[in-house]
Amino acid sequence: MTVPTAGSADLTPDTTTAQRWRYAIMNFGLTIPAQTTSFLLLYYVDHLKLNPGWAATAMTIFALYNAANNPLIGFLSDRTRSRWGRRIPYVRFGALPSLLLFGLLFSAPFSGTDQPVALLVYFVVMFILWEGFATAVGTGYLALLPEMFRTYRERTDVAWRMNAVQIFGLLVGLALPPLLAGMIGWTAMAWVFAALAAAAIFTGLGGLFERPGSAGRELGFLTALRATFTHRAFLIVVAALTMRFFATGTLAAGMGFYVRYSLGIEGGAATTILLAGAFVTAGLALYPWRTFIAPRLGPRGTLMLAFGLTAVSLIPLALVNSLVGAAITTVLFGAALAGLILMGDVILADVIDDDELRSGQRREGMYYGMAGFITTLSTALTSQVFGAVTRASGYDPTLTVQPGAVADGFRFFMTVPPITGALLALAILSFYPLHGARLSAMRDALARKRGGQLDAQS
Repeated sequence: MTVPTAGSADLTPDTTTAQRWRYAIMNFGLTIPAQTTSFLLLYYVDHLKLNPGWAATAMTIFALYNAANNPLIGFLSDRTRSRWGRRIPYVRFGALPSLLLFGLLFSAPFSGTDQPVALLVYFVVMFILWEGFATAVGTGYLALLPEMFRTYRERTDVAWRMNAVQIFGLLVGLALPPLLAGMIGWTAMAWVFAALAAAAIFTGLGGLFERPGSAGRELGFLTALRATFTHRAFLIVVAALTMRFFATGTLAAGMGFYVRYSLGIEGGAATTILLAGAFVTAGLALYPWRTFIAPRLGPRGTLMLAFGLTAVSLIPLALVNSLVGAAITTVLFGAALAGLILMGDVILADVIDDDELRSGQRREGMYYGMAGFITTLSTALTSQVFGAVTRASGYDPTLTVQPGAVADGFRFFMTVPPITGALLALAILSFYPLHGARLSAMRDALARKRGGQLDAQS
């Protein structure tokens, strides 16, 4: 593996295709567990019969915990000094524990009807432990992206590879669980997924590198927080991305309920078909988004278009009554989803570059940690909306036949919240400052700064 030196710090591509692919492949292993946990409500509530109000409260508490540990882990990552670097130890030593805990999360030994308190405690403890390790791995991995790949060309190139790989992860983590759970059970499914994720992560691990001299002067935690929260571009991006994850998280969490109670289709095959249609379409649409749209509109314009299309594409879910109608809708959503997943990390990398000019140092860990802190609140929002909808509609997992209002309740859940989230993100991004001439000026200034560093080292 060729590791670029400190002397290649200007804005000239200096990574190989193999390095970009190895980095991208790891995203498959991170995506599977993260997306499969979208089915925790279905597993614990509908399968194990945990009280839905308890589950919603537990998810909210978890979201608050997750929000708190993200910036802390990011801050520690920025300050870590080891023979492996700042980021790589978190990936190297956190991956295996996180995958073991993921398997245990879907291996609950209790029933909600016979041992509801024990089931709730098991759920909360395992979720918190898994999330802590998963956050460490994910923060270390993502913080390497703007450091390893320093130009817009490299970032968009690795982003489409990451997201092409991620599409397969989404197919496995979101489309297959209902089908496989019906065939081999939730527990066996989770351990199979853990093994697949491990293979992907450890395949790419040897391709990670950190640039010499990338660690700058250290800021205290409160100083780092203040510097991050006063960065207007960052606040706008994470607010928009929070709405993105709220929209997509609501769809992922609600699809199984929507299929069963709104469309009246039993079994996991229909849910798999709908989610697979969305993700396959997204995978196919990545290339035209990257080739024809992103170069013309830039990160901000691309995301704004994608959010607008997302809102429009979801409207039919309130009206269709057949699997075919729902499938057409999810295909339309998949075309919009490609734009969202392509640009998320690219636009945040621009924010980190801008911070380098402002602060004089690279703080990828803090920024990705704070992004996780804020966007994780979307999980709490999704959980609270789920709890409100189930209470209002009268949904009770212990009933053999649900009240008639449940069907309309899940139609509401699958349309109004995600459409609202997409439209809010569109409005928020209209205030994002790093676009057009200002973005070009920032990149030119960064190139001059790194060119000056190169001259000083020569």
